[in-house]
Amino acid sequence: MTIQNVAVVGAGVMGRGIAYASALAGFHTTLVDVSEKQRRDAYSFAEHTTQKGIKKEKITESQAKDLLANLTTSSDLESTVNKADLLIEAVPEKRELKKKILETADQHAPEHTLFASNTSTISPTELGSYTNRASQVVVMHFFNPVHRMPLVEIVKGLETSEQTVDLIKFSSEKMGKETVEVNEFPGFVTSRISALVGNEAFHMLQEGVATAEDIDKAVRLGLNYPMGPLELGDLVGLDARLNNLKYLHETLGEKYRPAPLLEQLVQAGRLGKKSGRGIYKYNA
Repeated sequence: MTIQNVAVVGAGVMGRGIAYASALAGFHTTLVDVSEKQRRDAYSFAEHTTQKGIKKEKITESQAKDLLANLTTSSDLESTVNKADLLIEAVPEKRELKKKILETADQHAPEHTLFASNTSTISPTELGSYTNRASQVVVMHFFNPVHRMPLVEIVKGLETSEQTVDLIKFSSEKMGKETVEVNEFPGFVTSRISALVGNEAFHMLQEGVATAEDIDKAVRLGLNYPMGPLELGDLVGLDARLNNLKYLHETLGEKYRPAPLLEQLVQAGRLGKKSGRGIYKYNA
């Protein structure tokens, strides 16, 4: 089996980045989302990112042309997965939403189609149970921004086959990514560490230890992180960060209890960059 056609479900920040990386790698990529605006924004992101890449000599004009030719968008999940070799689910961390997508895709995808989820917390065994192809279900955890971050965490479930892992590893490497294989456990490797660091930054901000700007600056310059934890929270979405912490709190215990300030910001609708305001303010 070879991977040629990739369906990416969810045109948010992660989905559009995954679709960009997939199309750049030469896969025929369809990005699926029910929102027309999300689909338009995702294609504009690809156009804008290719132009930046050309200026910075990261990609050639020929590669940019091929990428845009490889990338299409659709609102129709059923017809898209009908011809997919690999489906990558990149919707928000909501179990019922993921369950609905995987169940629908399972009914319409060919028998050989592999299912990967970009979840940062949910068990691949659980995700596999939503389908009749548990041996072909795996977690393929990308990092934001996808076109710059070099890592993919591959997490297999109880029934995930080695052939599936090998094909996902091959596909990741074709997208220019390094891979690590992680045993199934809540939060995997990076999400557990990132959630702790981010939550501690919220506690420090709440306690008045330092300003948001100085907390982020200290972590960037003192710990050599590419982005401060509060900046990162705003980028990925404070609602997503809160959902991850709630799940880790349920499964791994008290040290992952979300900071009250994070919960307050989400309740106020300050979700980060996507809403125009989180810890920081952003232009529309």
